[in-house]
Amino acid sequence: MDLKQLQALQAIADHGSFSGAAVALSTVQSNISTRIKALEHELDVVLVDRASGHLTPIGDMVVRRARRINTEINAMVDDVVALSSTVTGVVRLGMIGTTGRWLVPALFAELHDRHREVRLHVLEGTNSTLEAQVAAGQLDLAIVNVPVQSSGLDTFPLFTEELVIVCPNDSALALAHRDGAEKSGYRPVPLSELATLELLLPLSGTTLRDQIEHFVAPSGIKLNPVIELEGIRMLASLAFDGYGPAILPASAIPNHLHSSFAAISLEGKPARTVGVALKRRGFPSAPTRVTVDALKLVITSSEALPDGIAPIAVTASL
Repeated sequence: MDLKQLQALQAIADHGSFSGAAVALSTVQSNISTRIKALEHELDVVLVDRASGHLTPIGDMVVRRARRINTEINAMVDDVVALSSTVTGVVRLGMIGTTGRWLVPALFAELHDRHREVRLHVLEGTNSTLEAQVAAGQLDLAIVNVPVQSSGLDTFPLFTEELVIVCPNDSALALAHRDGAEKSGYRPVPLSELATLELLLPLSGTTLRDQIEHFVAPSGIKLNPVIELEGIRMLASLAFDGYGPAILPASAIPNHLHSSFAAISLEGKPARTVGVALKRRGFPSAPTRVTVDALKLVITSSEALPDGIAPIAVTASL
C-alpha cells in the first residue's frame, strides 16, 4: 500500500470516475486503474464498482481513512516548512453564512499582514455540513454555532451574538415597538408576544433552534413557525422578501438593508455562541494554528465588530 493508491481512491470518490480521477491527479486513466487494482489486492476487497464507477461500502470506509492520512501528511509538510522559514500553506476553512460575511474580510486582512503566505480556501455551509466535513478531514477547521452535535470534534467559543427579530421597518410589528428613546429605536419584544407571531425559524433540532427553544422554555411559550430552514442566510432572505418576521443573529442584516429592516431585541436578550471546531484526533498544521490565532485577534482586537456581538476571552491553545 502506498500514498498514490490512497490518493487515487480519494480522487475517484471526489470526481466520480476513473477518468475524472486521472484528470485531477494529472495522470492517465490506466495509472489510476493500476493503483486501485494493487490496493484492492493488498486489502483483498473490491473498493470500486467498475460498472458504476462508484465506491463500494468498503471503499467508502477506506477513503474516509485515506482522507485523514492525507490531511496529516499535508500538515506534516506544512509544519516542516514553517520550522525552517515563514508559515506557508493552504487552510480549508468552513464558515456559517451570516458570520462569514463580516468575519472573512477581517480574517483575510489579518493573515495578509502577519502570514501572507497562508492562503484560505473558504467554504460556506450550515452546522451539519461543516461539522461532517471537519470530522472527515475535508476541512481543517470551521466557524460554527456551538455546542456542536458531532462527538469527533473539539470546540472553543469566540463570541456571542444577540438573537433578534428581523422584519421590515414599516411592518406592523416594527411600528408597534418603535421608540425613539431606545438606543436601537425599538422597544424589546416581550416573550409572551412571540406566541402570537407566525415566525421564520431555524430548523428544529439544529443548534441555533435548540438555543432559541431553551431560552423561551421557562416562560412556557410555544413558538409558531410558518417556515423552518437550516440555512440562516436563506432564512434571512425569506424575511427580506416579506415572508414574515424571523428570529436571526443580529449580523444577519447586511449593511445595505439597515435602512429598510429592523433588528428588534427580544426580552432578556437571548444570544447564540459561535466558535471554532477542529477534528479531535490529529494535530493541526502550522497554517491552521496561525489562522486560529488570527481569528482570536480579529474578534478580541477589532473596534468594528457588528452590533450585537460580544467577544469571549479565549484561553484555548493549539
